[in-house]
Amino acid sequence: MTRFFDVLFSTIAIVILLPFMIPIMIGLKLTGEHYIFYEQMRIGKGGREFPVLKFATMLKDSPNMPGGLYTSKNDPRLLPMGKFLRKTKINELPQLINILRGDMSIIGYRPLVRSGYLEYPEAARRKLAKAVPGLSGIGSIVFRNEEEIMQNVSETDDQEEKVRFHEEVIAPYKAELECWYIDHKSIFMYFRLIFLTIDAVKNPKSRRWWRELKRKGLPKPPKELKGYL
Repeated sequence: MTRFFDVLFSTIAIVILLPFMIPIMIGLKLTGEHYIFYEQMRIGKGGREFPVLKFATMLKDSPNMPGGLYTSKNDPRLLPMGKFLRKTKINELPQLINILRGDMSIIGYRPLVRSGYLEYPEAARRKLAKAVPGLSGIGSIVFRNEEEIMQNVSETDDQEEKVRFHEEVIAPYKAELECWYIDHKSIFMYFRLIFLTIDAVKNPKSRRWWRELKRKGLPKPPKELKGYL
């Protein structure tokens, strides 16, 4: 049933948003390294890799440059339009094509690069392998400001401390959230998380997700994330 709505909603979104995305594509072509899209291999259903499509926001070789997979405030690897596209999440819009292909759903767990995927406990990885990843989902809603959290973990730009915090605090909690969604997956939850995604985009500081879902057994954030979520 959700596949029908995935195709319907993504098709409508592409038609409506295309006039808005064309100027972005022109801007990316004329600035930075002159490329529009960026494909990154992520882990999807069955533990198989697939290319996630995004608007380009960073230098092509950024994963191999200082900072690796984590961005910092005023990161020099960001393209001229990159900060705006990432902050507004507009860089994720090309994934509507991934949804049409069937690689992703509108709602699901957020697909990760292999290194991030391996940070999840093995039991969580086995559960995720049975489901389709999503453009949004409970993990994306709760960690809508993950880049900001990572930037504020250390007063200095200590990459080792940021990596440790992500591996020991963020990844385990996010894995709990994603597994919770799979355990509570339904057409009702699908639409509920779509509306909570819209709420999070409109009001990034909203905690409506917690008020509405805590009675459904949503895992409580660890104390280390107090003040961040």
